[in-house]
Formats: sequence, C-alpha cells, structure tokens
Amino acid sequence: MPIYEYVCKDCEKVFETIRPMAQSDAPIPCAVCGGKHTKRKLSVFFAESGGKAVSGMSEPSCDSCGGGNCSHCGH
Repeated sequence: MPIYEYVCKDCEKVFETIRPMAQSDAPIPCAVCGGKHTKRKLSVFFAESGGKAVSGMSEPSCDSCGGGNCSHCGH
C-alpha cells in the first residue's frame, strides 16, 4: 500500500499514513491534533539512474563515443 501525505488545516501539521489507493482522498482525521479538516498533499518522488538507461530510454551516448569508456557522456 502507498504512503500518503496529508496536511491539517487546523494545526497546520503534515502527517503520513499508509492507506489503500481507493481511500487516498477519503476523509482522515489529523494524526497530530485529531482535527477533521485535512487534505492530501501532492507527493513527489526522486529517481536516479546513476547515468544508466532506465526502462523506456535508450542508452546515453554522444557523437564522440563508440560505446566504450567516454569522458564526455560517461557511456
């Protein structure tokens, strides 16, 4: 199950909870003050490939490399 972030409009605190996706926007009381005026935050995530290709992308390369050890693009 995913972790969702919510902000309480009563105490202005942010809290997280694990919920099913079907309940992501369902009302939830604040985990800090118990207030009922909460809203789900837009959460972002960070993904890093370390310079390597990730699914759906082609291998990185530049005009000066032949697929070996290139100092320009790291390929």
